[in-house]
Amino acid sequence: MKIDAHQHFWHYNKTDYVWMGPEHEVIRGDFLPADLEPLLDTIGFDGSIAVQARQMLQETEWLLSLAERSETVMGVVGWIDLRSEDAPAQIERFASNPKLVGVRHVVHDEPDDSFVLGAAFQRGIGLLQPAGLTYDLLLFPRHLRPSISLVDSFQHQQFVIDHIAKPEIAAGTLEPWAADLREIARRENVHCKLSGMVTEADHENWRSVDFTPYLDIVLEAFGAERVMIGSDWPVCTLAGAYEPVMQIVIDYVSRLSPQEARAILGENCARFYRLPDPDGTPRM
Repeated sequence: MKIDAHQHFWHYNKTDYVWMGPEHEVIRGDFLPADLEPLLDTIGFDGSIAVQARQMLQETEWLLSLAERSETVMGVVGWIDLRSEDAPAQIERFASNPKLVGVRHVVHDEPDDSFVLGAAFQRGIGLLQPAGLTYDLLLFPRHLRPSISLVDSFQHQQFVIDHIAKPEIAAGTLEPWAADLREIARRENVHCKLSGMVTEADHENWRSVDFTPYLDIVLEAFGAERVMIGSDWPVCTLAGAYEPVMQIVIDYVSRLSPQEARAILGENCARFYRLPDPDGTPRM
């Protein structure tokens, strides 16, 4: 099974998607499962994980409704107000839906670089593992060190770093991103998505080889068993069409063993998010 571990859907409006400025004109429109399905088919992928793009409970409700009507939306990473005193009730409300596989907060837009160390946020994180939910870490490199402290406080919680923590690929910068990524990767409950890279590169002139040093570091740090391919569609279309963006990782893993390639292209995602087997059998 091949799975795109990270993509988004939305009905665009200016009120809910305030993060989209004039430079995001390409993605200021509607993007729905019917738009993604032919793209998945083109590269022979079976489905995807839909990830939140708005910090409101209505987003989680809406994504779950899409997943229930679509055979290709295999899971949803939604949003829950983890800092709220109502967080336990919110989790109880949504976690009973088998399509909800995880939660995310847009940490990299918070003004406090140590946001993940806040007491209220950590109280919310502590509710996820008992509910069978993972947590997606959306970070810039400067957030990796606080996130190491977060992960150390929740050693039984499953985490995944989105977009390899967004290193400065356009500038060719490796440090301190590489050192901090290697350090957080020492925690076996942390995984990493090979996604969101083209938007950190030169949008007009990137080449596949630009990403090789970063992919080498991620694979060395996490091993083939803790990384997964993701497109970040439709955000990726700011810098490249779906197929060539996904082909960056598909081509990269072709040098690995068939078992390692299968893991990165889908099996790791299915295991991390505990997706049912193709025959419907729940994963333990």
